[in-house]
Amino acid sequence: MADLTILTDDNVRRLLHGLSTDDILHLQGALAEALHTYSTGSQDQCACAANQPHRTSLRQLNGATTLFMPSKAPVGTGMKIVTLAESKSPVPSSPVGSASSSTVAFTPTLPTRSSTASTTSSARSEASIISTKSSGSTQSTASTIASAPSTSTAASTAASTAASTSSAANTTPIGSLLVLDGQGAVVGLINAATLTAFRTALAATMLFKRREHVGTITVFGAGKQAYWHIRLALMLRGADVKRVNIVNRSFASAQPLLEAFSGVDGIMDEGPTPWRAHGTKFSVLTPEYGEYTRLLKEEVRKADVIFCCTPSLTPLFPPELLTATEGRKKGRYISAIGSYKRHMCELHPDILRQATAPQHRHHHHHKHARSDGVVVVDSLSACLKEAGEIVQAGLGPEQLVEVGELVMLKRQALQSSRAGGGGGDEVDEGATRAADALTEWLSKGNVIYKSVGMGLMDLTVGAEVLRLAGERSVGTRVAAF
Repeated sequence: MADLTILTDDNVRRLLHGLSTDDILHLQGALAEALHTYSTGSQDQCACAANQPHRTSLRQLNGATTLFMPSKAPVGTGMKIVTLAESKSPVPSSPVGSASSSTVAFTPTLPTRSSTASTTSSARSEASIISTKSSGSTQSTASTIASAPSTSTAASTAASTAASTSSAANTTPIGSLLVLDGQGAVVGLINAATLTAFRTALAATMLFKRREHVGTITVFGAGKQAYWHIRLALMLRGADVKRVNIVNRSFASAQPLLEAFSGVDGIMDEGPTPWRAHGTKFSVLTPEYGEYTRLLKEEVRKADVIFCCTPSLTPLFPPELLTATEGRKKGRYISAIGSYKRHMCELHPDILRQATAPQHRHHHHHKHARSDGVVVVDSLSACLKEAGEIVQAGLGPEQLVEVGELVMLKRQALQSSRAGGGGGDEVDEGATRAADALTEWLSKGNVIYKSVGMGLMDLTVGAEVLRLAGERSVGTRVAAF
């Protein structure tokens, strides 16, 4: 009989907020290894695709969806059961009503005592990131905002409500992860809310950290997924990130996210926060602002990285912002992780169709960033079945590549070189050129990553979190369960 470790969501948050950059890189390494085995491994390897059962779902009477996600890995077996509320509406891609024009910007700093007197703790800020209400007062937030919003009127509030009916729905997954060892004994029970957001961002930032330019990041959404994408991006490349632009349905629901990075005392400040030394600037754009369409175009076009973190049913921005000639002049890394059903869609299908279109010489593509003709996915079979962007764009398996095939480039190049050792220098040089071209695309080209999530991700990261909990004496132990 094995001992059981139980981790609440608060336990998980405390562990994850205590991670150093080296800790995050270690976790990414474990996840990359699992995903690489999933994509390339043989059937005798636990984490290979052949040993990963397909997830199933149940639709609840209230419209919510419950997912059952089994998985198998060298660490054991996992079963994640989560329920997600039904999404109703996205962040609009056009202005709503006749609200006044304004944007909000601030640089996270450690507030003085006088400026934090009426501010709630960061722990509460993160807990309410997915809420429609702010966890802190307008006065306390204004202490770290360069220009206070001019939209706190009844008219702008009405416009915000019209902009997104999804504000009433909490889309954070509710559920848990069950971890069993190789003998079938239950060794871990982990609340899945924060774990899900963290493992999703951990996978999305594996390719992000390879990018040459990450100076400007545009993030759609202000929930837990948005928080962890931003936090990991700053932990991994904080010295290079100059600005984070948040696009959200309302300023009020984005305020807790701003507070989470403002240096307010609390759980969010436990562990390293190296980006504060680099002066990264944050801004918020919402449909409450009359010039939303123009500003949205600017935020999307100037972005080096775009994180889409919403359960949207329709595209978050018009496709021509990226598909038109002006939008194609620079390479971007785009991660879309919010949709997990065929009818959900954060990116317009035209963006994916263009990214996978055959390249013709007479199109003068030397003027545009390289696309390489594929979309990167976490699971080919799952995305072909469940990813709205993939389904609606009509993409086939030949237009997709799994991230597990890309995260071990050095190892694969070495293996290719060794395999071609008997064929002369020509084979070796060919493998090297191919690896160099792939590396250049991943670091400079247009890369789209689409994820619907896999139980293998939860099991791999969950096992590492259980290890950390044991090392740091976090959680509840049940002996000989």
